[in-house]
Amino acid sequence: MKIDERLEKYCLIPALSGFEEPIMQALLKDLKEFSDELRTDTLGNVIATIKSKKPTKNSLMIFAHMDQIGMVVKSINAAGFLTVERVGGVPERILAGKAVVIQTENKEIVNGVIGTFPHHFTPDDKKYVVQPVGNIYIDIGAKNQSEVLKMGVNIGAPVMYEPAFRKLANKRVAATSMDDRGGCAVIVEVAKALFKSRPNVDVYIVGSVQEEFNLRGAMVAAQQLLPTAAISIDLAVACDTPDMNGKNSLTLGAGPVMGMYSFHGRGTLNGLIPHPKMVSLVVSAANSLGISLQRHASVGALTDASYVQLVGNGVACIDLAWPTRYTHTGIETSQISDLEELAKLVTNVAQIFPANFEPARGK
Repeated sequence: MKIDERLEKYCLIPALSGFEEPIMQALLKDLKEFSDELRTDTLGNVIATIKSKKPTKNSLMIFAHMDQIGMVVKSINAAGFLTVERVGGVPERILAGKAVVIQTENKEIVNGVIGTFPHHFTPDDKKYVVQPVGNIYIDIGAKNQSEVLKMGVNIGAPVMYEPAFRKLANKRVAATSMDDRGGCAVIVEVAKALFKSRPNVDVYIVGSVQEEFNLRGAMVAAQQLLPTAAISIDLAVACDTPDMNGKNSLTLGAGPVMGMYSFHGRGTLNGLIPHPKMVSLVVSAANSLGISLQRHASVGALTDASYVQLVGNGVACIDLAWPTRYTHTGIETSQISDLEELAKLVTNVAQIFPANFEPARGK
């Protein structure tokens, strides 16, 4: 299966943060033939081990999160309408009129729409107002609360954007949950390549959980594995559209991205300055492959690597990514060639990662 085919499969699987079972099962199935050991942990992280050519004390963890943003049902009123709370960074300004899916207690899918004020009766003072999440409601077609419950929808049920995968020109795609199903597709490609050509150190391929719920899963996986170094695979915000011009220089089709600085100044006060030895390895790999490597430094976004770096005595971490437009909207847009080159880059970094890698700074 090609990376674009795997990406489409993954993007069409609704799996909210904390409810990752559907994508977990898909990833387990795809990694089974490319791993020496395969397991899940208590939180639901998928951990595949690829053994090294020779035993060594060093190891490398390569991870991408499986979960996606969305909402959970907060209440069901007598007329059968649902209210919700956000899970992760759902932008309220895009919600009105959006199609959604709800996972029932029996793991079935119920369709719904987020209600919006009828255009014909919209007063002037409502035309340009974004409703906060506490004011929105979901209509699933039910006539009353009893019908909603009979459909298997109850308090706490996960709500997600209606899954979609649209092919655009120039091998570009717009899809739900590109964040981080693109990363999931990449780590399977990496596992496939490393399983055939054994690396110098044990490599752990991890599909992590609850990244969108305050970056929880990957740190738990790292606490078990205690890797020497780790590579986070996630998207980076492309600013090559008219409204984002100048925010950064990331462009679709210009190759994978190496994170040089990240910090999230709202709520989650954390970020990552990459380990210099990992930067050198990535640059060497990109040069040897002839891959154009974009760089970014940003405030307002971060990845699981922010916490993985703090595990044990410290983990040498770096963020590798691909550029993506319209993040967290349900129409996240990427170019397949960037993902293909990212998979090659990560594979090469893992292949050249030295058995005698010394993570301590100043040595």
